[in-house]
Amino acid sequence: MVPELVRIWAAGWVVSRQCPRAVEHPWGLYIDVGRPNHVGRHVLPDPDEGSVRAAAASATAPYTWLKLPVETETADAWLPEGWVADKEESGHLMSTELQTTRPVAPDGYRTTVEAADGVTYVRVHDAHGEFAATGQMAVLGPAAIVDQVVTEEAHRRRGLGSLVMRTLADHAAAEGATLGILGATHEGRALYETLGWQRRAGLAACVHRP
Repeated sequence: MVPELVRIWAAGWVVSRQCPRAVEHPWGLYIDVGRPNHVGRHVLPDPDEGSVRAAAASATAPYTWLKLPVETETADAWLPEGWVADKEESGHLMSTELQTTRPVAPDGYRTTVEAADGVTYVRVHDAHGEFAATGQMAVLGPAAIVDQVVTEEAHRRRGLGSLVMRTLADHAAAEGATLGILGATHEGRALYETLGWQRRAGLAACVHRP
């Protein structure tokens, strides 16, 4: 189950971030991200020490990343010299059965929904028109991959993260999706669990820093 979730998550991440299509390798997938601190990422759906070392050996550019559905400590033990497991960037692979809840924005806020290039964006503005919270997703058949959910510091603890997530879920369900998948930060995990999301695996993030 976890390897399949990882593949779907990676495919949705590519759409959400507008990256080139992932390339298949014997150990998994490679995504060309093209940023100075994130040149690309190898996503290994079913990693072991051999596959991790093979993926790492193929990377020559600093700030190439590995994403692995294991705990950080496990990944760290498999890494060759020049690679580190970044605990701050690591997180959790989560999924849920999507439900429609028709959320309403709290007083003083309004929600907008827009779609472009296969990505649905939910944005919450305050009474002054400033961004308060945002999130986005890509729907791939029966699965919705949620990404980039952020609540601005000044607007936290007002239910806006929940509003974004529920609004995304409603629109995903309207498109026929039944399964939600996301990669959560340590901080975000608590919010998602209150909404019925379940942790399926760790999501170790490892980076090439020779």
